[in-house]
Amino acid sequence: MSRKNSGFAADLAAGIDLTEDSATPRRSSIASNVLTGRSNRLADLASGAIVSRTHELVDPARCRMWAGHNRDYALLNEERCADLIESIKAQGRQEIPAIVRRLSGEDGYDFEVICGARRHWSVSWLRTHNYPDFKFLVDVREIGDEEAFRLADLENRARDDLTDFERAKDYLRALSAYYEGRQKTMAERLKVSESWLTRYLDLARLPEELTRAFANPKELGIRNAIALKALMKPEDRKERAFREAARLAAERERTNHSPSVLEVIKALSLAADPPKKSGTPKKSGKAETVANAVGQPVLRIEGADRKGVRITLLNKGGATRQEAEEAIRAVLDQHWPVQ
Repeated sequence: MSRKNSGFAADLAAGIDLTEDSATPRRSSIASNVLTGRSNRLADLASGAIVSRTHELVDPARCRMWAGHNRDYALLNEERCADLIESIKAQGRQEIPAIVRRLSGEDGYDFEVICGARRHWSVSWLRTHNYPDFKFLVDVREIGDEEAFRLADLENRARDDLTDFERAKDYLRALSAYYEGRQKTMAERLKVSESWLTRYLDLARLPEELTRAFANPKELGIRNAIALKALMKPEDRKERAFREAARLAAERERTNHSPSVLEVIKALSLAADPPKKSGTPKKSGKAETVANAVGQPVLRIEGADRKGVRITLLNKGGATRQEAEEAIRAVLDQHWPVQ
């Protein structure tokens, strides 16, 4: 043994009270036992046989989801948890603990899961599919609801398996539950920009009259929210978008066909701002684009409220020459009628 380890062992053994009945152990023997015990403990920690003082291995059936959890537990299934299930099987245990709070006086439950719904679902599934000895590894914390929300958000913010829509709904709930509707305060607590938070809140606030157009609204992202929010004003545009959303929902039920998110957004946008057909230009001080029957731009009219107008042919818009001629004739008939 080295002189350094010999001294370390001697320091550890210095406080041992040896009675007359006990034989005085040799220094090398004491050092050997101490270092061997230390090595064994490190090995146990590395293997998962021992967890830290705040970590426990528990029965997942004794754990329930926190009401403020940001994941829809009912949507979890073998497919969404496949990567985690395979990882736990390969490692022989759950590697990263879920964060929980201890419950008292709750019949049937000992813990409340703050972070780790997928871990809880996966271990529960494995226990009923040939791995009954697997336990749920938890990190027990004493935290309040607002801190629990921030902790769960921080852990799940970068996870791809949590959708923008789920995260947005969680933010909207937390805004009133913990921050009295003060968006600036919430952004400061989450350490994000107010504009970043606004995009998620806009997504969460989209009305059901609009989101019904989508087969699975959870597929909507914050980028989609920008286009959809624009359909909410003015009132007449919103009503046209709502009518189209109802039509799309009914058609989906009838045909069992689900268009993509982008296809639905395009249909809603066209319904909110229907293209003007050739031959129906109107007087306006703003530039106006005239389109053919299928929405392809034909020409742009500027200065229609003055004595003269300027026409720009949009020959790359996809319309035909005949449609362009018809549109020009319509402009002439309106602004320079035959005497």
